[in-house]
Amino acid sequence: METIACNESEESWTIFYLMGIPSLPKSLFLPIFFIFLLLYLLILVGNALILVAVVIEPSLHKPMYFFLINLSALDILFTTTTVPKMLSLFLHGDRYLSFSACFLQMYLFHSFSCSEAFILVVMAYDRYVAICCPLHYPVLMTAQTNAALAASAWLTALLLPIPAVVQTSHMAFDSTVYIYHCFCDHLAVVQASCSDTSPQSLMGFCIAMAVSFLPLLLVLLSYAHILASVLHIGSREGRSKAFSTCSSHLLVVGTYYSSIAIAYVAYRADLPLDFHIVGNVVYAILTPVLNPLIYTLRNKDVKTAITKMACPWNPNNSAKP
Repeated sequence: METIACNESEESWTIFYLMGIPSLPKSLFLPIFFIFLLLYLLILVGNALILVAVVIEPSLHKPMYFFLINLSALDILFTTTTVPKMLSLFLHGDRYLSFSACFLQMYLFHSFSCSEAFILVVMAYDRYVAICCPLHYPVLMTAQTNAALAASAWLTALLLPIPAVVQTSHMAFDSTVYIYHCFCDHLAVVQASCSDTSPQSLMGFCIAMAVSFLPLLLVLLSYAHILASVLHIGSREGRSKAFSTCSSHLLVVGTYYSSIAIAYVAYRADLPLDFHIVGNVVYAILTPVLNPLIYTLRNKDVKTAITKMACPWNPNNSAKP
C-alpha cells in the first residue's frame, strides 16, 4: 500500500480530527444524538440493574451470575469508551482528540472488546460444567476458581492489544490527522498514517481474527458437549430445563458474533466508506444494549430479582414459588 505524503509531527502536536459519518447531513445530527443518547442510557441503566440485583440478591450468588456481572460491568466500560465522544460529536461538533486521548480510546475499545469474547467463553465453560458434570460442579466452580477465570479473561484482554496499539503510535502522522470514523478505531487510524500501512493492517486483522474465531471455537466446543449430554437425558422436561439454562447465554453469543459479522462484512465488502463506519458503530452499541434485555426477559431469576428490587412493597415478591 502506498504511503500518504505528509509533514511528520511530534506526538504532542498531533491532533486527531474525527470525520464521523462523512455523508450524513447535518440536519440528522440531532436525531442521531438522541438515538445514541437513548441507547447509552439503556445500556447504563440495564446493566447497572443487573449488577445491583446480583450483588444484593442472595439467590443469585452463583458462578453463572458472577460472570454475568462481569459482562454487565464490561458493557458499561466498553460503551463509555466511545459513546460519550460520539454524543459530543453529534451535539456540539466536537471532533478533536489529542494524540494520547486517541490512542487511549483505541486501546480501551479493543481491550474491552477482547474481554467480552473471553468472558463469553468462561460463561460457556460454566454451563458445560453445570450440565455435563453436575456432581462435580460445586468442587470445580469454587469462588476462587471463578475469580481466577474472570481475572484471566480480563488480564489477557488488557495485554493482547498492546503490541498493535504501541506499534501504531510509532507510525508517522501529520499535525492534523483526519480519521474517517466516529472514534479512534485501530484500522481507521492506521489508514490515516503517512507510513506504510500494510504491516499494521495485517497485524490488526490477524489479532481480530484470533480474538474472534478462537473464542467462538471454544464456545462451540462447549455447546457440542452440552448438546451431546442433554440428548442423553431421558425426560423431555429434563432436556427442556437443561436447554433453558443456556438460552440467555446462547442469545448473547449470537448477538455478539452477529455484530462482529456486520462490522467485518462492512470493512471487507466493496461498500461505501459510510457503511464501514456504521458497521463498526453497530458493533460498539448493539451487544451492550441487548445483553441486559436478554437476561432480564429470558432469565427468570434475574427478572424476579430486579422486580423485587424495583417493587419491594409487592407482597408477591415474598411469596414462595
